[in-house]
Amino acid sequence: MAVRAAVLPAIGAPLEITAVDLPDPGPGQVRVRLAAAGVCHSDLSLSDGTMRVPVPAVLGHEGAGTVVAVGDGVAHVAEGDPVVLNWAPSCGSCHACTLGEVWLCANALNGAADVYARTADGTDLHPGLNVAAFAEETVVSASCVLPLPQGVPLVDAALLGCAVLTGYGAVHHSAKVHPGESVAVFGAGGVGLATLQSARIAGASRIIAVDVTPEKEELARAAGATDYVLASENTPREIRALTDKQGVDVSVECVGRAVSIRAAWESTRRGGRTTVVGIGGKDQEVTFNALEIFHWGRTLSGCVYGNTDPARDVPVLAEHVREGRLDLSALVTDRITLEDIPTAFDNMRAGKGGRALVVF
Repeated sequence: MAVRAAVLPAIGAPLEITAVDLPDPGPGQVRVRLAAAGVCHSDLSLSDGTMRVPVPAVLGHEGAGTVVAVGDGVAHVAEGDPVVLNWAPSCGSCHACTLGEVWLCANALNGAADVYARTADGTDLHPGLNVAAFAEETVVSASCVLPLPQGVPLVDAALLGCAVLTGYGAVHHSAKVHPGESVAVFGAGGVGLATLQSARIAGASRIIAVDVTPEKEELARAAGATDYVLASENTPREIRALTDKQGVDVSVECVGRAVSIRAAWESTRRGGRTTVVGIGGKDQEVTFNALEIFHWGRTLSGCVYGNTDPARDVPVLAEHVREGRLDLSALVTDRITLEDIPTAFDNMRAGKGGRALVVF
C-alpha cells in the first residue's frame, strides 16, 4: 500500500514529498497510521548532516497514531489502539541497559540502518530514527510503540515522543530539580518550552527563560517562566542580578551551541548543576580552565533523551496532562502539512516559534 511521505534523498538535499510503498507488518512489527508528527531540531540535524543516518530516508521521530495492523508475536498493542512512537527502544541486554541507563542503549538505533519501505521506482528507504514519522503511515518494530494512556489527545500526544520526554527528563532525571530551586532554561523552542513547564511542575521558585528573540517571551511565560532574558554576552550577569548575585541552582541548555552552553555554565551558582540537552555539531567547542572548575564546584552533565525510560515516563506524563499540570497544545505554535516541513526547518534555523506539528 502506498502512502505519502517526506523523503530525504541525500544529506543536505531538499525533502521530497512522494509516494512510499509500505510492506505489511512482519513478525514483531506494527503498522501505524500517524495522527501527527512533531518537527524536532534533531530532524534538521539529520537533514543537514550534523547527525548521520543512512539515506535515502524518511525522517520524523516524534509521533503518535493508531495501530492499523500487527504482525505475529505482537501482544502489547492491537488494531485500533492509540500509540506513541518511541524512536529509541532499549534492547535490555547491552551494558547501559543492564545498568538501568536505557537512554544510553548501544543498540537503540540499529533499526535505522534497515530498509523498511521503497519508493515507487523501487529505491530502498531507511526509517530515519527508527520510526519514519514524516509519513501518513509507517511500519515499525513493536518495541517502537507504546500504548497511549487514556485522557491524552492523540494529535497532541505526538509531543510525548521526544520534546516532552526530553524536557521533563532534563528537569526530573538529569538536573533533579527540587521544589524551591531556581532554574534557567536556554532556548525556548519545543524542548525548551517543555523544560519550562517541567520546571514549574517540579516546583521551581524562579524560572528564567533565555532566548535570542523577544517574540518568544509570551510563549515562555505561558509555559511557566517568571522572567525572560534576551540572550547576549551579558546573559550570565543578568541572571545573577535576578538571583541575589548568586546564579541559578540549575541551568538547562536546549540549544546545542558553544556560546549558550558556556553562558548556561556561567549563569549557574557555585555548586549548582548545568545540564546540556541541545545537540551541537563537532565544531561547537566549549573550553574551561582548571581553576574555574575547581573554584565554582559546578556539575556539568550531558542529557540524552531526557535520561528517560519512555515505558516508565509516558504514563507519568499522561497523568500530568490529565490533571492539567502539563499543557501539550501550548508547546505547538504551528500546525502544518508534510509540504510545510522545509519551512519549519527554516524557522528553526532562524530561532522562530515553538514546536511545529504535522497533522495528518
